[in-house]
Amino acid sequence: MISRSLFILLPQIVKSIPLIMAKTAKTTAIRTGEASPPLLFRHVSPGPGGSTLEFRLLHFWEARKNVKGGPGILLGIEMLMIDAEGNLAQGFIGQNRRNQYEKELQRGRIYTLTNFYASNSKVMYHVADQRLVICISHASAMSKDEEDIEGILTERFRVHSFLDFEANCDLRGDLHDIVGHLKLVDGQALHQRPVLCTKDDSASRKVMVHLQLKDGPVINVYLWDEAAVSFRLKFDASEATPTVLLVTTVNPKSLGGKLCLISMSSSRVFLDEDVDPTREYLTWLTTNPSATSLVNPVEVVKAETLTISEIAAFLKRQPAKVAYFDCIATIDDVKLGTEWYYIACKDC
Repeated sequence: MISRSLFILLPQIVKSIPLIMAKTAKTTAIRTGEASPPLLFRHVSPGPGGSTLEFRLLHFWEARKNVKGGPGILLGIEMLMIDAEGNLAQGFIGQNRRNQYEKELQRGRIYTLTNFYASNSKVMYHVADQRLVICISHASAMSKDEEDIEGILTERFRVHSFLDFEANCDLRGDLHDIVGHLKLVDGQALHQRPVLCTKDDSASRKVMVHLQLKDGPVINVYLWDEAAVSFRLKFDASEATPTVLLVTTVNPKSLGGKLCLISMSSSRVFLDEDVDPTREYLTWLTTNPSATSLVNPVEVVKAETLTISEIAAFLKRQPAKVAYFDCIATIDDVKLGTEWYYIACKDC
């Protein structure tokens, strides 16, 4: 028989059974459930994120704030990352956390990141389609995966045409990639096989190439700093004279009224057989040899050294011609107390 006290408590016991079962089921789900799949870049929202990201690190470089007359202020490290869907995103590690992560960064490796912070990207110079920047915070944990993941691409380029660069000239917006075949390297024709490596550090900081694109125009590409050094080393190390060049994240600017492309700190250079776009372009060039002759000789001229008097004589010739000059001068003396000034045209 059921006692009186138990009979009184029976309704409360029966009422509690569903709650106990629900808690048990929830606990079991946590213990036996599988971990959530990594978050994709397109699902990231602004603000702190506790989810896990899995990506391949394509490139990283120093982030600096330009200071007039100085080397700039080092802000940290910027990263270019790609996820399982092939989407690109930009990452950032602040200077205060640089020592913690920099030694572990390796181009081409897979990383897992948790507890990140997503912020809106800066207005200028985007290197990825994703507009949110994945930032490493004080709570973040980033680890290098021991095994590679074939499903994540090893490279992805955003190659654009001459017309695209022309439309975005001087806008300081997206930095896209360009591929074409070389016509001149520092004013030297390729059949002469220029030797570019030099012990003069100041000279090695810049390389200017004339690059012809598939759609015809020849464009000046200025490679600076790391991009220039990388180009020189790869060019001189090649057994055959390189023909095709791909430069990533170039900035379209108008110099002397002419569209030019400038490398940035995020830029990388690839030649002939380095990556798929250069290999494909090289194949196209082989099957279209006439493409190399589609050059206006006025656009590609071998660089010559002229004196001031020779330039003045050129300007007096008839009929008048349009030409652009790079002025290289040596400072012999600085007179203290005298103001500096120069006279130039409006496009200089």
